[in-house]
Amino acid sequence: MIDIRLGDRRTPADVVAVVVSYAGLGFDVAGEDLVSTQVLPISTRDLLRVFIAETDAESAAEHRPESTTGSGDASGLAEAGVITELLRPAEVPRRILLVGVSDGGTRAARLAGAAVARNAASTAVSCVLAGLDDEAAAAFAEGLQLGAYRFGSPTKRDEPQLQRAALFGAGSGASLDVANHYARAGLWARDLTNTRTNTKSPAWLGAQAEKELGRLGVAVTVRDDTWLREQGFGGVIGVGQGSASPPRLIEAGWRPRGAPAQPHIVLVGKGITFDTGGYNLKPGSSMTTMYTDMAGGAAVLAAVHVVASLQLPIRVTALVPAAENSVSGNAMRPGDVLRHYNGRTSEITNTDAEGRLVLADALSYAVAKLQPAVLVDIATLTGAMKMALGDQIAGVVTDDDDLAKRLDVAAETVDEPLWRMPLNRDYESLLDSPIADANNSPGAPGGITAALFLRHFVGDVPWAHLDIAGPARAAEAAGYVSEGSTGFGARLLARWIQDQV
Repeated sequence: MIDIRLGDRRTPADVVAVVVSYAGLGFDVAGEDLVSTQVLPISTRDLLRVFIAETDAESAAEHRPESTTGSGDASGLAEAGVITELLRPAEVPRRILLVGVSDGGTRAARLAGAAVARNAASTAVSCVLAGLDDEAAAAFAEGLQLGAYRFGSPTKRDEPQLQRAALFGAGSGASLDVANHYARAGLWARDLTNTRTNTKSPAWLGAQAEKELGRLGVAVTVRDDTWLREQGFGGVIGVGQGSASPPRLIEAGWRPRGAPAQPHIVLVGKGITFDTGGYNLKPGSSMTTMYTDMAGGAAVLAAVHVVASLQLPIRVTALVPAAENSVSGNAMRPGDVLRHYNGRTSEITNTDAEGRLVLADALSYAVAKLQPAVLVDIATLTGAMKMALGDQIAGVVTDDDDLAKRLDVAAETVDEPLWRMPLNRDYESLLDSPIADANNSPGAPGGITAALFLRHFVGDVPWAHLDIAGPARAAEAAGYVSEGSTGFGARLLARWIQDQV
C-alpha cells in the first residue's frame, strides 16, 4: 500500500503530477496559487501553456478549448489517464506529469491515479488535484493504490516502486480514509487470488480469513471436512474429495454492537482453490490460471473487510465453500449423484461444472441457518458468460428488479460494470435428470442454466447471482487493473452494502 496523505506543505518530491480536465485547458483553473506556492515554481496557467506549446495532441473537436496558446488541438492532453511529461533534469521537481482527467468524474480520476502510479518511476510523488471534487479526489487516490499493485515479481532496480504520495488542492482526510479501505480490500482480494495453489489450500484460505478479518472484529469460523460431511454438504464434499487438501466452509460474520439482527446481508463466494476440471479434464492452456478460481470467495471476504474497516452498522456474513477440484481415485465421477445441504440431488454430467455444486450447499445453508434478508453469490462460474460479455463486464442474474438496480448503481460507482442477463424459465427443462432433481451441466445457454440451477437453493429470499468469469482475471495490466487477479467484485459488493446504510 502507498502511504497517501493530504499535502500541507511544500513537498520535496522529484515528481509532481498535475491533473487537467477539458475545462482546465481553457486556463480557467482553480487552485492556481496553491500549485505555484506549494508544489511548483510555476502557475498552473503558465504550466499548461508550456505543455500545449510543446505538444501537438489530437482529440475530438468537441473538446477543443477556446483560449489556448500553441498550435493544434490540445484536448488530447486531458483524455482520462493520458500522461504528458515535462523533463527538468537540473531542477526540482525533476519531472512534471500532466495527467488527463477528461470531465473530472470518478472513473476518469481513478484511471488518472492509476496512470500516475504506473508512470511515476519514483518512490514519491506530489499530486495537484485542483478542480476535482471530493469524490473524484478519493477515486484518484484509489486509482493510485490499485495501479501501483504488483504481485510476486521483485521490483527492478531501475524501476523504483511508488511508496508515498501527497495530494494537494482537493480531497479530505475522511474521504481519503474510505478510499484507502476500499483499495486495501481490493488488493487483499488480488493477493488471495494470485497466490498459487501449492500454498493456497482451502485450509490456508480459511487461516488467512481468520488472521486478516479477525483483527477487525469479524467472527470467523472455519469448518472442516468432517463437519461438512456430517452436516450434509454433499456438493462441497463431492468436489473436494479427490484432493489431498480437504475442503472447508469459511464463515465470516460482521455484527457490530448495537446492530439489529435484520437486515442480514449474506454473500456467498465460490472458493475453488484450483480447478483441474476433474475427470472432465480441462485442456492445459485452460488450466494454467485456475488458481484464480476462488476469486468470488476472495471478493466476499474482501467486501466484509471494507464493511468492518468502516464500522458499518449493518449485519453482514460471507460464506466461502472452499475446495480443490482434483483428479484421483477418490475424485467424483461423471454419473455420480450428490445430495446437497437442502436435500436436493444433482447428477454429475460434467465434473468441470463444480462451482455450482459448492455454491448450492452454501446458499441452502445460508437460507436455513442465517435468515438472510438478501443473498448475493459471486463466482467465476461459466465460460458462457465470458463469451457473452467479454473480459471487462460481469453478468448479473436476478428476479428482483430493485436488487438489480442497486447493484448496478454500486457497480457504476466503483467502475466494476455489470450487465443484467435473463433468468428465463423456458430453459428449466434443460436441468432434467432421470435419476436426480437436476443434472449439473445442462449446456447452452450456459450462463443462464447455471443461474437456474442455483435458484433452487435460495428459497424465497431476494437473490442475485454475479458471474465474474470474464473480469476476474486480466491477461495484462490496463488502467487500474493489474495482470492476473483484478479483485473484481470486492469493491462493488462493499459499495452496495455501504449504500444500504
